[in-house]
Amino acid sequence: MYDAAMQKEVLQGTSPDARITYEDLCRMPYDGLRHEIIDGVHYVSPSPGVRHQQLTLRLAFEIELYLRQHPGSGHVFFAPLDVVFTQWDVVEPDVLFVAADQPHVMTMANIQGAPALIVEVVSPGTRKRDEHVKRQLFDRGGVREYWIVDPKHQSVAVFRRSGDQAFPRVEELTRARRDVLTTPLFSGFALALADLFA
Repeated sequence: MYDAAMQKEVLQGTSPDARITYEDLCRMPYDGLRHEIIDGVHYVSPSPGVRHQQLTLRLAFEIELYLRQHPGSGHVFFAPLDVVFTQWDVVEPDVLFVAADQPHVMTMANIQGAPALIVEVVSPGTRKRDEHVKRQLFDRGGVREYWIVDPKHQSVAVFRRSGDQAFPRVEELTRARRDVLTTPLFSGFALALADLFA
């Protein structure tokens, strides 16, 4: 039986610098929680709530609908699916998109490298991690675009890779302003925040 002592042993890590690795993560039994490591630090999140799941499903559905109308554009996935940036950086984004020019990052087990788009729906327990720690990881990891969806404020913050490889926040969209989410990743894609947060 998997107990606290076994978890402590697993989380002590096998790498020489004592950071947790993907190998350590894979040794942990499935417990229904989201386990991620960023720079070898272990983060655990509880199962998402109903509103979180509604927003995740809507976003994945809208992207999938677009991809069906534009075959060959890429693939959309949703959690749980590991995205392995390095052996010390493994996350499970709520939604992710792998573009057509990135087939090399897809394996049967996980995504090995930076997807074109990552989407996280924040919750009170993950807000700081999503806005800071993960954004920094996605910046250095080469993600092209990152959406932070905020159910409380009914907003979407968009970070986008620029020509000089910077990763700035380029938009802060809100339902209150009747904004529409678009992206150069999906030509012609438009999602009204009123529909997303309905």
